[in-house]
Parts: sequence; structure tokens; C-alpha cells
Amino acid sequence: MKGDRATLWRMGGFGAAALVFTALVIAVRVRWVPMESLDRGVANDLNAVIAPSRFLVALMGGISRLGSFGVLGWLVGIGATVLVFRRRYRLGAFLLAAALGGLILDPSLKLAVGRLRPVVEQPVAHGGGNSFPSGHSLNSFICYTALLLVFLPALRPAWRRPALIGVGTLVVLIGFSRLALGVHFVSDVIGGWSLGAAWVGLCAAAFELARHEQGRRVTHPLEEGLEPESAPELHLTEHPRPEPKQRYVAPAAGLVAAWVFTFGALVALGLPLAHYRHGNGNVLGDHTIPHWFAAHRSAAMDRIGSLGGTVGNTHAILAIGLAIGAVALAVTRRWRPVVFLAVVMFGELTLFLAAAAITGRARPDVPNLDGKLPTSSFPSGHVAATICVWAVAAVLVLGHTRAWWRWLLVAAAVVMPLWVAVARMYRGMHHPTDIVGSCVLAALWTAAAWWVLRPNRDTGDSPNPETPNRDAPNREAPDQNATSRTALSRTAP
Repeated sequence: MKGDRATLWRMGGFGAAALVFTALVIAVRVRWVPMESLDRGVANDLNAVIAPSRFLVALMGGISRLGSFGVLGWLVGIGATVLVFRRRYRLGAFLLAAALGGLILDPSLKLAVGRLRPVVEQPVAHGGGNSFPSGHSLNSFICYTALLLVFLPALRPAWRRPALIGVGTLVVLIGFSRLALGVHFVSDVIGGWSLGAAWVGLCAAAFELARHEQGRRVTHPLEEGLEPESAPELHLTEHPRPEPKQRYVAPAAGLVAAWVFTFGALVALGLPLAHYRHGNGNVLGDHTIPHWFAAHRSAAMDRIGSLGGTVGNTHAILAIGLAIGAVALAVTRRWRPVVFLAVVMFGELTLFLAAAAITGRARPDVPNLDGKLPTSSFPSGHVAATICVWAVAAVLVLGHTRAWWRWLLVAAAVVMPLWVAVARMYRGMHHPTDIVGSCVLAALWTAAAWWVLRPNRDTGDSPNPETPNRDAPNREAPDQNATSRTALSRTAP
């Protein structure tokens, strides 16, 4: 009965939030004068303070992006991936249902209410669609609250209240940033929060009722999370044995040395190519191949080449890297594979930027299809990043499974860079030797990072967890000498 009363109280809470949202909808539709006066006064006052300062505009824009679909989508996707691989399907369903509900409610209600966005004296941002309710406020409230309710059991009790305060502060800052940028009224933001509270409360109440029907204990979600008994599976990693800090000095020094030597190899290769005939000599077909591609362009090949360039650009590589990191963390429960991925990708980026700045090689002397770019032609950042991210995926999979599908990722590590390389040359963006430089960068740096970090070491470098590591001591085997000595002592007179 006590659990039932607590559930009823929480249902009453999200009912009150829904009532607030309904009242705001009515006030917006009838254009209630006191509310509209407050909305427009706050919008104009904030615009007068924020618009003249580039720093404040940039700061508000950065905070606002934390409530965008891109950021929230990745957070929910990573959270759902962890839950699925840890077999917490009910929690995964709750998280996805809450997030998808926000995606449906936001545009639907914007169309139904039809409120125009604020018009301020000094516009600093643009918002698409109608104004009520604020989509950033709604979806940030839903997604961050849902993630907190799901993963709260993984936190120590002392950290749970600070986590609640942190999430609440973040949601408030996101809502305020929409006001400061002049793209929403106060009532839009409050409407988004109240609707978000009602929706998350409804989803949480449904989850609790399902637990009650299964005979499970009804919890206090803001204190324990939705499913406290899942805490062992919700921890992102297991707790390895602590290592002395000195153990990190040698790997760091090794990575720095590898970076320097790789950079030296790129400069030694790129500078002569950049100066030979102003970067458009015919070494390895640097002149012939781009001209041949330019002479054989077609509409169909343009689309294939454009897609090849897209799968190797920064956004695609970032998306693939996040997906690989999420799956690796969910499956291995170790930070080492994630650190390996981060080191490889960050090193690739810095090596590419540094080498491009030093070499300054001109693009092929053919019409290019991507416009003028600020970076050098040597090496190809698209190709190097594609090689690195898919090589990391292949290394991690080969180190953790013997399943047949591991060869699909090995094939992708070959096919994807080849596609991107041909696409970049077809579009007139790179010479063949630029591709060679990317291969040198990716091969040297990825191999060095693998050698230093040993990303599969936590599994004994054995593809099958059930296969023992021959190099490791057999702790379960009895000491034969000790057994013999004991037997002799028993038989001795």
C-alpha cells in the first residue's frame, strides 16, 4: 500500500505538470495580455544585454547545442547501446520511449499551436518552425532526466543528489540560452519543461506499474533510480586493480615519440611533393590520374563520389567513432579500448593538421567539386581518418571474438578507405601521393598506439574469453612441488 500511495503521488505530480502545460497552451492561443507582455519584455531586455557581446552569444550558443537533437540523439543512442548489450531491455525500452515521445510531441504541438517566434531588435540566432513549446527545453528535460533515472543506480549514494542538481542546472541553462538567443519566449520554455515533466512522469509511472505487476519493489526513482537491482550491470566499467601512476609515464612517452617520428615521416614525404612543379608533378600519376578522373565524370559517378566523400568527413567519422566506443565500452566493460580509439583519432587529427600546415601542397590542377578548402592537399584527412577508425574497429573485434562476422569489419577496414580515396581523387581534391601520405600516417600511428596501449590486453589478448592466456600463470593449478613435499612429509618416519 505504501508503494501504491507513492506511485499515486508521483502520478499526481506529472498530472499537475500536464495541467500547467494545458493552461499555457490556452493562454498562448487566446493571447493573454499579461503573459505576452512579460514574454516580449524579457525577450527585448535579454537581447539588449546578449547581442552586443560576441562572447555571450557564443556561450549561449554552446549551451544551446547541448539541447540539440544531435547531442541528445547521441547520448540516448549510446545509453541505449549500453543497456542492450548489458541485457537491460526494460530500461532501454523506457529510455527510447521517453526520447521518441519528445520527438513526436515537439513538432506536433508546434504545428497545432502555431505561435510565431520572437522578433527582436538585434537577431543573433535563427530558430526553425514555430515557437511554442521550446523543443530544446522539452527534449533536454526528457532526455537528461530519463538518462539520470536509468543510470542513477550506478552512482554512489553520495553522488546521486549532486547528479540531480547537475542535471537540473543543465536543463535550466539550456532553457535560458534559448531565451538569451532570442528564439523563444519565457512561456515557450516553461511550456517545454512542464510538458517534459509530464511525459517523463507518465513513462516512469508506467514503468513502476509494470514492476508492481511483476511483484517487484516500487522504488523512489529520484533517490534510487528506476531499477536499483540493475546497478552491477549499469556500471560502465568493472573496477580493475589500481596501477601505480608511474605505469602511465612510459606509454605517454612512447606515444609522444611515435607522434614525432610519424610527423617527421610525413614532412619528409610531403615537402618534396609540395615543391616539385608546385605540387602538381606526375609522381605516381599525380598529374595523370586526377586529369583522367576529371575527363570521365558523369552525373551518376558524381553522386557516388559525393557519398564517398561524405562517409569520410568529420561528422561521419565522429559518428562512427562514437558508435564504436559505445559498443566497446558496453561489451568489454573496460576503458582501455575506448582510450585506444580516442588516442588514435586525436593523434590522426593533430598529425593531419600539423603536416598539412607544414607542407602546404596545392590541390590538383583540375576543376574540383567541393570548392576551395583551407587545408593542404597533403595528406588526405578524409582517407587517414577513415583508415584509422575502421582499423580500430577491426583490431577491437579481432581481439574479443572468433565469430565469423569479425571478418566483415576487417573487410570494411579495406573497402571503406579505398572508396573514400577514389572518391576524393575523382572529385579533384587529392593526388595519389596524398593518399599514400594518409596511408603512412594511419599505418604508423595506429600501429604505434596499438603497440603502446595494447587495447585487448585486459582480455589476455585472446579472441575467445574462454581460451586461457598461455603467458599468464595458472593460478588454479596446484603447486606440484608443494604437493610432493607434503606427501613425503606425511610418509616420513
